[in-house]
Amino acid sequence: MKTDRIILGIDPGTNIMGYGLIHQKGNKIELITMGVLKLGGYSNHPMKLQKIFERTLALIDEYKADEMSLEAPFFGKNVQSMLKLGRAQGVAMAAGLYRNIPIFEYAPRKIKMAITGKGTSSKEQVAAMLTNLLKIQEQAEYLDATDGLAAAVCHYLQNNPTADGENYSGWKSFLTKNPKRLKIY
Repeated sequence: MKTDRIILGIDPGTNIMGYGLIHQKGNKIELITMGVLKLGGYSNHPMKLQKIFERTLALIDEYKADEMSLEAPFFGKNVQSMLKLGRAQGVAMAAGLYRNIPIFEYAPRKIKMAITGKGTSSKEQVAAMLTNLLKIQEQAEYLDATDGLAAAVCHYLQNNPTADGENYSGWKSFLTKNPKRLKIY
């Protein structure tokens, strides 16, 4: 397992695509950047897909991403929305494949579980935990940015043994195996 890598996380969307990049150095991570691609100005769906592809390629190239982690589409009631979201995810994946980087996909519930220890956490709770974990100074304008960042951090947590050689699936798993490390104030 590579211990010095750049992970690009993407929260695909057809109106707003969130992204976040982290740099893993050993068993520590630091925020590189996060942001959003606003697509609301494009009424043509294929044009939105083109912009997603171009922006994802630009992020990979600019930050020299080693791996990509995406939030998987979740099943919704609106089939058309689900189809559009799947296309957006597919185009982001295609950009990663085009640059020959490994791609990983995580369910929204899995990402929330890894970040907060609870799979039903709100976007605000995920953002607050990431702000604390990565010591982020500025609040993200859109929660889509922190959702993209969460996908990257989730990938790091799922695939990074800690200094003690353990793998943890989230905070709950960590605390279960390390009860003495929990401090209650």
